[in-house]
Amino acid sequence: MRKSIVLAAGMAAALLAGHAVAQDRDRTMATVAEIPLTGDDGQQVANHAVKLLGPIDKLPGVVTVGNPNGKTTLVEFYDLNCPYCRIASSDIADMVDLDRELKLVLVPFPVLGIPSITASRVELAVAKLGTPQQFYDFHRKVYAQRGVTDGARALQIARGLGLDAKVLNKLADSDRITETMIAHVRLGNSLGLAATPAFIIDGVAILGYPGRYRLQAIVDASDACGKVVCN
Repeated sequence: MRKSIVLAAGMAAALLAGHAVAQDRDRTMATVAEIPLTGDDGQQVANHAVKLLGPIDKLPGVVTVGNPNGKTTLVEFYDLNCPYCRIASSDIADMVDLDRELKLVLVPFPVLGIPSITASRVELAVAKLGTPQQFYDFHRKVYAQRGVTDGARALQIARGLGLDAKVLNKLADSDRITETMIAHVRLGNSLGLAATPAFIIDGVAILGYPGRYRLQAIVDASDACGKVVCN
């Protein structure tokens, strides 16, 4: 992935600078709780209302798992090297397995440095070439390992799923993948997502991982009354 590493070096500066600007601009959003939510640890969970211009699950590079026609849609923006995303991944996988009405929309959001960007290039190639289940298997295997995931480690995991490394590598190096990554980061910035993971559900952005029980309560409330908290 020599070409992708060179491309990533330049693109990382632009992407991360843009994300830093967004974090600066939305610094108050990172601590504002428009809806009174507390996480499993009893701490306030930052959240704010968002207005989407269209369905996120229709965007390039975004993958839907669980029930594609499920009653409740949970959108997750994540970075493959985010430790809280790693914790969330295992819990959310259990939720997907147990809740047949849950539609999980996964949005790669590589904002934590060059390793995340090079890994995400491979991830987006997997999204293009593989099935949703292969993508989700890849996603979970990344978080099951220890240490930093870069392009080389991501490619090794993808090969283990039976995908052609040569084809993956070529696609991962393409301008199309670069454009998709930039679009994802711009979308996250426009929604004020100044933390990873971040979740969108029923028009509310939740910044950070609130914990398994709180997230389950939010999904249950959405299922029951179409809001993150039932009155």
